[in-house]
Amino acid sequence: MKVKKSFTRLIILAVVLCVAFWGSIALAVDKPVMFVDFSWDSVQFHNRVAGFLMKHGYDKDVKYTFAESMPGLLGVERGDIDVTMELWADNVFEWYEKARADGSILTLGKVFPDAPQGWYVPTYVIEGDKERGIEPMAPDLKTVDDLKKYWKLFKDPENPDKGRLYNGPSGWVVSSHNTAKIDAYGLSDTYMAFDPGSQSALAAAIVGAYEKGNPILAYYWEPTPIMGKLKMTMLEEPPYNEELFKKNRGCAYVASKVLKLVNAEFAQENPEMISMLERYSTTLAMTNEGLAYMKDNNVTAEESARWFLQKYDKEWKSWVADENRIAKIDAALKEGN
Repeated sequence: MKVKKSFTRLIILAVVLCVAFWGSIALAVDKPVMFVDFSWDSVQFHNRVAGFLMKHGYDKDVKYTFAESMPGLLGVERGDIDVTMELWADNVFEWYEKARADGSILTLGKVFPDAPQGWYVPTYVIEGDKERGIEPMAPDLKTVDDLKKYWKLFKDPENPDKGRLYNGPSGWVVSSHNTAKIDAYGLSDTYMAFDPGSQSALAAAIVGAYEKGNPILAYYWEPTPIMGKLKMTMLEEPPYNEELFKKNRGCAYVASKVLKLVNAEFAQENPEMISMLERYSTTLAMTNEGLAYMKDNNVTAEESARWFLQKYDKEWKSWVADENRIAKIDAALKEGN
């Protein structure tokens, strides 16, 4: 009798362990891939391109969540978030170096070539525009130091004693960098950094001024549809120096490495998708084109990603590099899924 009871207990224990084991496997398989979106267009676009490939080629449920820069990156570090297709590593180099050393994150190469960022003015401010009847407003404006004598040209309507630099929104890491640059360049008496509130508001301010032929000084970067459409000039800064940048941000931004970032545990669990992401690579022109399509046609990042995949099929097929997965993605693109 005791033997039967012991045997029964062993059977029950084995069943429980099997259920727990296979249940954990099912949870791992069914767990959605979580992307983090930031507030600029290009990361949302590239997240959707990669997400489409994962969903239709690798049979993954895919979800997207929004966060500001540092909270989102910390989410990847903790494992709450699996992927973001754009880590602007040089803007958060202290966190990046620490998280990489801890082994909690992995970077999978560049999503596009190094991206410039800095302070821009419309080129007509310097050179004029004969076709539009615009005379040069600041013909000697070439460097950030030259801004001192032209502050009235960029006068802040809310604070007319100073010029206005349209900054990145306050949630962006570069917002504090640009504020520090104003001090480092001796511009604090003549300029103030203005928080536009969002990327869309920043873009609208630049486009609005450009269409009217007005002067504007603004932080911006590439790749973006604006830089593909408008003729803008980036002001020269002292060459990038790592020690100086760490000290007071008093030099140019380094052309930013924009890396594909994943949680290290996620990478270990998904080697095939990681191989695809490692091969994923675009150009600045390709990315600008995808973003311009999104803006010009007033479509979502998902719709622009689908258009992009249809146009650049040779590129994404080289990333996936598996005929069965390619066939499934092709079918999804044709069916409109």
